[in-house]
Amino acid sequence: MEYVALLIDFILHVDVHLEAFVRDHGAWVYALLFVIVFVETGVVVMPFLPGDSLLFVVGALCGLGFMSYWVAVAVLLGAAILGDQCNYHIGRFFGPKVFQWEHSRYFNRKAFLQAHEFYEKYGGITIILARFMPFLRTFAPFVAGVAAMTRIKFTMFNVAGALIWVFGIVTAGYFLGSIPFVQAHLDKIIWALILVPGTLVLAGAWQARRKAAAAVQ
Repeated sequence: MEYVALLIDFILHVDVHLEAFVRDHGAWVYALLFVIVFVETGVVVMPFLPGDSLLFVVGALCGLGFMSYWVAVAVLLGAAILGDQCNYHIGRFFGPKVFQWEHSRYFNRKAFLQAHEFYEKYGGITIILARFMPFLRTFAPFVAGVAAMTRIKFTMFNVAGALIWVFGIVTAGYFLGSIPFVQAHLDKIIWALILVPGTLVLAGAWQARRKAAAAVQ
């Protein structure tokens, strides 16, 4: 429980902890950033690690001179791209094993073909938009692998999504993080970066469930 409490405190006060880490360990912060983003995007069981809030705080610290903007962006890009690729290949590995259960209600050949068709048509925009959504950011590349989305197509949109996500949020933090109002309310901004996308995901899932239930009736 102590480790869980520490993790929650890090997520909610990532600005304080990251700044302290830079002061105490210097350039090792880039290794820490790589691990956090790679695990959050590359390990399907770790969707709760900070994503958007972490990138914004990194940008703010770069703007204040604590870190190098270009080194941070390069490290985060590498972690985001490699993380999604790892998650995708985990899905590719488990997909054929899962969908061979012909008598399963959800994991059968028909379900696989439907998922594959969806990702071939809409997988690109799904991968890009999921970058900005907690939980979906972790699960979308895994499901793309399970659905056997074309490797080249996945990689192309993975890179595009990572570029938009990392450059967009880090740059926003870089230019906005030095504004006194933002500094004074950074804790609220972190909460917003966590809660707003999460709420949108839950609302979308609830609406999709209602539509599915209505279709059955």
